[in-house]
Amino acid sequence: MLADDHAVVRAGIRQFLERSNRIQVVAEASDGREACKLMDQHPLDVAVLDIQMPGMSGIEVTRWARTNHPTIGVLVLTAYDDEPYVREVLRAGANGYVLKTADPDEIVRSVLEVAEGRDVLDPALARRLIVQSKESAQAMIEPLTDRELEILALAGKGLTNKAIGVMLHISDRTVQNHLAHIFQKLQAASRTEAVMRAVSLGLLPSDLADSEPGG
Repeated sequence: MLADDHAVVRAGIRQFLERSNRIQVVAEASDGREACKLMDQHPLDVAVLDIQMPGMSGIEVTRWARTNHPTIGVLVLTAYDDEPYVREVLRAGANGYVLKTADPDEIVRSVLEVAEGRDVLDPALARRLIVQSKESAQAMIEPLTDRELEILALAGKGLTNKAIGVMLHISDRTVQNHLAHIFQKLQAASRTEAVMRAVSLGLLPSDLADSEPGG
């Protein structure tokens, strides 16, 4: 589903998304409330949302989706590259944040990555947030265990909970529980934010911040 209050923008995004034989746009919304209704009506894999929309913002729609349709991947596609917007979107539970100025092929890849359960962050934004996190990083109340660092590193490489579980011979639920503890210790709301915080604290190698979707 595409949600953007500009019809011309939706038409352009739809055109290059559907050039991929793996993506079908089944619904379009011109405001946030309509986006929520469409998520109720269609079995969606990914919702692509703008931030500024009438009725409900993309951030509000993301929060609503996480509560009502947690299996739908949320990719925010916007012109806003301000750090507060990025952090608010990630804390709302979005799976990705990509700028409209990105190459169309990159946007297509981002949609596919989110559909597969990975997190996506525009590389330039990721580097900026790493620098800002490093400047303001504070010591953790409780250090990460070796297992937690191992899981976070794999998550930073884009592996899903299921893939991490298979690799480490543990269940999906165990991976999920470890990630919940990691988020709490790092005061992060998403995999992407947790990886960036861990890199800024020197707990993970910096190349994870520059990796493709998921890192």
